[in-house]
Formats: sequence, C-alpha cells, structure tokens
Amino acid sequence: MQYIDPHIHMVSRVTDDYETLARMGCVGMSEPAFWAGFDRSSADSFRDYFRQLTDFEPRRAQSFGIQHYTWICINAKEAENVRLARDVIGLIPEFLQLPGVLGVGEIGLNKNTRNEAIVFFEQVELAERLAEQILIHTPHLHDKYKGTRMILDMLADFPRLDRRRVLVDHVEEHTICGVLESGYWAGMTLYPVSKCTPQRAVDMVERYGPERLLVNSAGDWGPSKPTAVPDFIVAMRRRGHPESLIKRIVYDNPIEFFSQSRNFHLPAETVAATSAPAQPRGTNGAATPQAPAKSTAR
Repeated sequence: MQYIDPHIHMVSRVTDDYETLARMGCVGMSEPAFWAGFDRSSADSFRDYFRQLTDFEPRRAQSFGIQHYTWICINAKEAENVRLARDVIGLIPEFLQLPGVLGVGEIGLNKNTRNEAIVFFEQVELAERLAEQILIHTPHLHDKYKGTRMILDMLADFPRLDRRRVLVDHVEEHTICGVLESGYWAGMTLYPVSKCTPQRAVDMVERYGPERLLVNSAGDWGPSKPTAVPDFIVAMRRRGHPESLIKRIVYDNPIEFFSQSRNFHLPAETVAATSAPAQPRGTNGAATPQAPAKSTAR
C-alpha cells in the first residue's frame, strides 16, 4: 500500500533509508524543522538548516520517487534563548514562500518552561498573521499531559485560528481526546522503545475513528524506526480492518490536511497510482486471489 509519512526527520537518516521507504510504499513525507542533535549558536546556523530542508532533502527524496515537504520554525528544545529564537523567527517568512514548505512547525513545548511558552506563542502569532498551517510538538516526557494542556490553553487565545489547519503531534491515550475534541488534527508517533506502538495506535483508531487522525514514524536522532508506518499498516490488517480504512489514515488523511497549504502539490501520476483499487488481503496481510472481472463489452 502506498502511504505518506507526515512527520519524519530525514536529515538524521542515511540515503539507504530513502530507498527502503520507497520499496515499502512511501510516496510522500513531511519533515518538520527540529533539533540538530546539539544547540545551534547563531541564526545563520538555522538559515543553513532551512536551506537543507528546502533544497537538499527534496532532491535526495526525489531520486527515489518520494515527494518531500517541510515545515519551518525554531523548535522547543532550542527556545530557551529567547533573543536567538526571535532572530530565527525573523528568518521564517522568506522560507515559507518556497515550494514544498507547508507551514510553521514543529513548534511546541519540551520542558514546559516560560521561555518555551513565549517562543511558541510568538510563532503561533506569526503563523496566524501569515495564514500558515501549524504543526505542534508535545512533550515526550512524563509531563506530556501538562504540556499538551498548556498548548491547548495558549491556542485558545487565538479565537480566529482555523483549528482544522493545526496538527497537534505525539498524542497518546491520555492526550488524544482533548486534542480531537478541541477541533485539531492529532498525530500518533510510533517508536520502538517509547511513546506509542503500532498496536496502541490501532487501539486509538478503534476508539476514536479515523477522522482528523494521522500516524507517523518521526525517524529522528534517537532509537526510532523509519518504517513504523508500514508496521502500523500490518497491525491494522492483523485486526481485520479493511484496506479502505487503512488507506484513509496513511494516505487520504495526510493529503486532506496538507492540501490546505498553498505549497502542497502531489504529482498526478502518484495520485493516479494510489487511486487504483486495493487488493483485498487476508488477516495475515497477504493479498488474496481475485476472480477475473466480468467483461461488459458487447
């Protein structure tokens, strides 16, 4: 099954991963701006990183037939230095105009500090003023619930913000309900040793349904698995869910959300290939034989 990974940090992956993802059915991905593995010392370092996201990575992905999209921001892990953060925020508008840039992200909170909140708030203001979509990071640690509540409370200060154009990522069982009930999109991030497993993601699909729900691999610097979305597909099939429901979550939903950005364009050949009827599969995920279609020719 062809799919789109809505959140994966390919700057931390080798080129062989692009080849593997293409073989697994990945036809598109979006890469939010993130941490570099160390704190950058100047706004110029961010400028070079944004060039990598908007120039080098799209070309690296395209060599394997994968469409690469990105998001621009200063992330929460580097938001403690508010002066530096404001210099970086000043760079963001020029990159938002480039092809494949979907909006401002991943902004959010890491340790739920005052400075993180200041930088998050100012980037939401920027996105709202420029009518950009937003991708939000929620804390990974034990204070995820508190951080998610802080984020939802701050977003409530923007009554004109179109909630259908905001994705709140890294939701888990104790945070997904508040995100969906507030009208935002929710992203489930699959990790091999932390956060959410494919099986837990299937549980949440069964409880909340597929509407405004995305699933992604993150694929970042820590232990992570860039092929986690295919793992989710297999987990859904093992539960007996139909191909149409799986496709909605891993392909149709990313397109529905991303299509709200003026810089999202999926090649017609990719859409046509994915629109072909999916083969029914058995409970083990294997394709089942199809009877020949009856001819309607006279």
